[in-house]
Amino acid sequence: MIISKTPLRISFVGGGTDLKAFYQHETGMVISTAINKYIYIGAHKHFDGSSFLLKYSEVEEGRDVNTIKNDLIREAMKLVGVTGVEIVSMSDVPAKGTGLGSSSSFVIGVLNALYAYKGIKKSPEELARDACKIEIDIIGKPIGKQDQYIAAYGGLNKITFHRDDSVEIEKIKMPENKSKELDSNLMLFYTGRTRSADTILKKQKNNTQNKMDSLVKIRNLVDELRSCLNKDELDKFGELLHRNWVEKRKLASGITDDAIDMYYEKALSAGALGGKICGAGGGGFLLLYCPQEKQDSVIKSLTGSLEEMKFNFEPEGSKIIFNNEQ
Repeated sequence: MIISKTPLRISFVGGGTDLKAFYQHETGMVISTAINKYIYIGAHKHFDGSSFLLKYSEVEEGRDVNTIKNDLIREAMKLVGVTGVEIVSMSDVPAKGTGLGSSSSFVIGVLNALYAYKGIKKSPEELARDACKIEIDIIGKPIGKQDQYIAAYGGLNKITFHRDDSVEIEKIKMPENKSKELDSNLMLFYTGRTRSADTILKKQKNNTQNKMDSLVKIRNLVDELRSCLNKDELDKFGELLHRNWVEKRKLASGITDDAIDMYYEKALSAGALGGKICGAGGGGFLLLYCPQEKQDSVIKSLTGSLEEMKFNFEPEGSKIIFNNEQ
């Protein structure tokens, strides 16, 4: 039995500039962090060694890998060259449509587990590249690259996307007390709705050339946020989240709606300094930056509408936490 543990993520600023439609013209940049909410993948030899058994939100069983309906598992098994396995998945949050990068964390976790099953250890860079190949090149999802890299590497990072398709990871190091303060000032609220990120991202991808001004503004916020972290100007963090959200709303229809806008305005009125919907938008989790002394007020303003999910930063990326095959 092999078990992999892969973190989900929160993207702060720069989202959308990790799409090739943007970074093939302009350098893309994001700042994201892994969080202590995870996807777990178990891989074990199936009893006869020639058929597969998959247990996720559905159950699939058969012998021909090409017939597997779950495209992420199917392509990961084909890429790694594994057959005759049982694969089981579990997640700390709803598996789809939450804006926390669950799809990419899932495929990173599957790849990590399957490589370990074959006795192969892959670096975070190799896992991220393989995941991008599966999601973007093979399956053709209209997504960017940040989710795969943050899931593989973990930590708080500035990630740069170059025109030649290379990706640069810069770990953001903060004094422990300031990192804990930032962590404590961030709040996540579940909207109770999931949505198809692909639908929104396809619109956003198609709109890229017409929205370059907003995307460049979003990209430029990365260095501003990096600077505020270096200077310990944490209250500016909320302002930058807000500016990112103002521009993000312009990228495509469906990113926000009247209900999301109402929740956000209530939170600002109660003391939050800024925020955004995580991921593509349209539902999932609402991220807020709020000083601790105002958090009870924000929670009260959203009581009955949204449920808070506590979280902390996760310094590590995908890892194997159990392996009795060795």
